[in-house]
Amino acid sequence: MNELIHPDWPAPPNVRAVMTTRNTDPGGLSALLPAEPAWLRQVHGTRVVRLEQGGSNPEADAAVTGAKNRVCAIRAADCMPVLLVDEGATVVGAAHAGWRGLASGVLENTVAAMAVPGKDVIAWLGPAIGPKVYEVGDEVRAVFKEKDAFSPTRAGHWLLDLYAVARQRLRSCGVERIFGGGYCTYSEPERFYSYRRDGTGGRMAALIWLSEVESRAP
Repeated sequence: MNELIHPDWPAPPNVRAVMTTRNTDPGGLSALLPAEPAWLRQVHGTRVVRLEQGGSNPEADAAVTGAKNRVCAIRAADCMPVLLVDEGATVVGAAHAGWRGLASGVLENTVAAMAVPGKDVIAWLGPAIGPKVYEVGDEVRAVFKEKDAFSPTRAGHWLLDLYAVARQRLRSCGVERIFGGGYCTYSEPERFYSYRRDGTGGRMAALIWLSEVESRAP
């Protein structure tokens, strides 16, 4: 099986974007890619790297590039991968947005690093742990200004809607065209890895790049 998720968003025709699942065949994925993805050493931070500046496996949680056939890549298994492109297809970006990164501004930093007006950016929210199952404690809620993204459960605990926070953070940057956000990694074990559910090291990958050739299919 070679299951892949293709974002349903109005990206320009020379933009390629794809998300793997636990059913993705690595060989089939490699055949789609123009080059080896630029993997990051993700640390739940807010650093953004520009791939044109070189460097291998940098410590960062987001990447942007305006170069053709350079593949921005994010690994995730409950944290949210966010893919971005401007309407002119001059730059793409990918961010790793768990609760720590969201609270600290990883999405704001990624939009800023794209160096285009927020109103020109299109975003896609990839599969993450969903708002009906993602329980966190008071200490997590305390670091967010988006209190309406939390629903009370038992004493001292809350359900957190990562998708809602991401949408609010992106809108604060002027990004209004936001797609995706309808998955739950925890609730779909046959399709997605979930660190909270399984406690194992399996990860999905979200990938985006600018192609030389215009096409609606990756």
